[in-house]
Amino acid sequence: MDYTGKKAAFQTLGCKLNFSETSSIAASLTEAGFTRVGFEEKADLYVINTCSVTNAGEKSSRNAIRRALRLNPEAFVVVIGCYAQLSASEISHIEGVDLILGSQEKFRIHSWLGRMEKKAIPEIHTTRLPGIREYYPAFSRGDRTRSFLKIQDGCDYFCTFCTIPYARGRSRNGTVRSVTEEALKAVDCGFKEIVLTGVNIGDFGRSTGENFTDLLGALEKVPGLHRLRMGSVEPNLLTDEIIAMTAASRVIMPHFHMPLQAGSDSVLKLMRRKYNTELFASRVAKIREMLPAAFVGVDVIAGTNGESPEFFRESYDFLNRLEISQLHAFPYSERSGTKALEIPGKVPVSERKTRTQQYINLSEKKLHSFYEKNLGSTEYVLFEEKNNRGYLSGFTGNYIRTEVPFRPGMINELEEVRLTGFSPDGNMLGEWTH
Repeated sequence: MDYTGKKAAFQTLGCKLNFSETSSIAASLTEAGFTRVGFEEKADLYVINTCSVTNAGEKSSRNAIRRALRLNPEAFVVVIGCYAQLSASEISHIEGVDLILGSQEKFRIHSWLGRMEKKAIPEIHTTRLPGIREYYPAFSRGDRTRSFLKIQDGCDYFCTFCTIPYARGRSRNGTVRSVTEEALKAVDCGFKEIVLTGVNIGDFGRSTGENFTDLLGALEKVPGLHRLRMGSVEPNLLTDEIIAMTAASRVIMPHFHMPLQAGSDSVLKLMRRKYNTELFASRVAKIREMLPAAFVGVDVIAGTNGESPEFFRESYDFLNRLEISQLHAFPYSERSGTKALEIPGKVPVSERKTRTQQYINLSEKKLHSFYEKNLGSTEYVLFEEKNNRGYLSGFTGNYIRTEVPFRPGMINELEEVRLTGFSPDGNMLGEWTH
């Protein structure tokens, strides 16, 4: 079907993996004739890529659906993503939704659009969990100076608090060769930096007999690629070899992100995580030994079932002792069908928020300390935008957001700057070295 002259708008909720998939789906629809417009514009087709990690993600997804319908009640509205896979029936009760596609079906969106005629009852196409086996490549384009490259999908861990294995299926990936080909396409689009994304990227190779280090070795040789940045890697999968590769590489950036989720071994057991605090601390220590100036980000959940005040304090103190750079803290959110619901010791929502705020306060202290340690250093910055203060803004290799006086023509360029101080927003200020 030729959709020339039709306008399509897209909204992405949730993770960078969703972002890369939305971008690739949008590119395929553009090839079919659609003109992509902003989500706040009147469009003929709205595609909402949803999130189901938390209650807040689901609420934001519903709000995005209703916003699209307010913008154009006659538009054809398609809902995809994790929320669509897990709760298609719930979404179908939102008046005006036309099509709901599951985790595999979203990549074949053309098969379901037809003439885009409004439907009295939404069409639902999803695959039950055992049947979610296919892997679809994706990378973001045309949206940012960095491209998010999907290398893996699904998860085999089945942590007690998480629905992602139920939404995305078992761990699977492309081959080193196919992912490298996607990286070449991203570089051909003008991207200087690629960020690796997936559900559990350290598990890469499970379905192809390869491994994550094989992939890193291939990607750092991609012609024209200046920066390769890893997304979140589970601490039990972040090996000494990966850290050593990063230390020796001019392309792999000294930037690590590890999901801890709890700094208490008792809570980690309740979560069915595959490591303990001793292993996690050893990973941070190894990074600091080999890459003293590396950025180390950590995910943590506050107030999961069974997290007593003593366990929370244990977790907070553990994180306070670690030489990390930043925390991404979230309050625990009950997820239907997860084993965490069977764990006694429910933490009141107000207490979850209080504990989350304590983590956020700790994160601000850690980030400021990390920035201070880098004062006076000279770094290359990839510039992304002109901010509202009129400065150029971008990131160093070790993920320090840096602002420098504006120079035209510098977006998506790598230039050397000296880190000299702090901006009113808490970012680093820099000066041009030439």
